[in-house]
Formats: sequence, structure tokens, C-alpha cells
Amino acid sequence: MYWWTSLEKEKRKNYEPPIQYWNELRSALKRRNIPPYYDRELMDKLQRLKQGSSSVEEYRQSIELLMMRAGIREEERTTISRFQSGLNLEIRDKVELLPYRDLNELVQLCSILEHQLKRKYFRKDSTLSYSKSFKKKGHSSQRYPKEEKEKEKEKEKSSFKAPSKESKSSEIKCFKCLGRGHISSQCPTKKTKWF
Repeated sequence: MYWWTSLEKEKRKNYEPPIQYWNELRSALKRRNIPPYYDRELMDKLQRLKQGSSSVEEYRQSIELLMMRAGIREEERTTISRFQSGLNLEIRDKVELLPYRDLNELVQLCSILEHQLKRKYFRKDSTLSYSKSFKKKGHSSQRYPKEEKEKEKEKEKSSFKAPSKESKSSEIKCFKCLGRGHISSQCPTKKTKWF
């Protein structure tokens, strides 16, 4: 109350009319309680706002709340653009292809897409967890993930060693002298020519 009485005294002192209307009181309260950088911070938050992990409806509510606090009144197409730019990429890419008339219709489409994506991920997760539990119980499945196939190939490569040069040369047999370790063109025995 002290603030109000001091405000009235200041108005009388400066020969200003007293506060009679709600808008005047609201602007006086705003000057008193809200710092000058508050509007700028709200605008920054609104510009950087992204959907992230929140639902489409929660994202819409946060946009509307920030716009209301900042006192922003803009055309609906500008709000639609602001809303779309902050959506998650999976939803944004799909909703850009769909027709809509206004923001409410866009939000409904986005909510439907969000539920479809959640169902899709739920199905993938449930099939993956089922297949993992199936393998843990000792059952063999016909399909292997790529990683397991690559590991098997590496094991096969490491188990198959190329024979060394020494083992190859000891297996080679000469046709002239029937000795091992060389071929007939490199035979160490003297060549005998018959005429």
C-alpha cells in the first residue's frame, strides 16, 4: 500500500490527474514490477522456442502463453509459420505436405501425426525387446542383425589363415627329380641333354 500512496502523492505533486481507469493502473503496476528487459527476454524465448520432448498441444500452449505475456498480436499466418518452424522435424516434414486452413486445424493434424509416430516407435521397441528376450532364452533365430553377421565374418577370416610361403614351397613337387620345394624350371640337378 505504501507504493500506492506514494504514487498518488507524486501525481498530485506534478499536477497529473489521478489514476481512474484500469489500463492506467495496469501500466503503472507494469512500470513498478516488471523490469525493462522482460519484454526482450520474452521475445527471445518465443523466437528460440522448439517443441523438443513436449507434446504438440503443450508446445502450442507455451507459444500462446509467451505471446500473451509479451503482448504480441500478429496475423494467424505469422503464428502458423512460428508454430511450424519450432516443430520436431519428423512432424514438420509430414505436416508440410498436408492441407490446413487455420492454426487449430494445423495443431490437430500435428497431434494426429504425433500419435502415429508414437505408435510406430512403440511397435519397433516392442518387437526389438521381444526378439532380444527370444535370443536370451537360447532360441536361435533365422535372421541376424548386421552387427552379428559382421562379427561372424571376422571370426571366419581370423580362423582361416593363408598358408605361409614356407608351407607352400614344401608342398611343391618337381617333375624332373621328384624333389620337394621347387619346380622343374628351377631344379638344382644338372640338366642333361640327350642328342
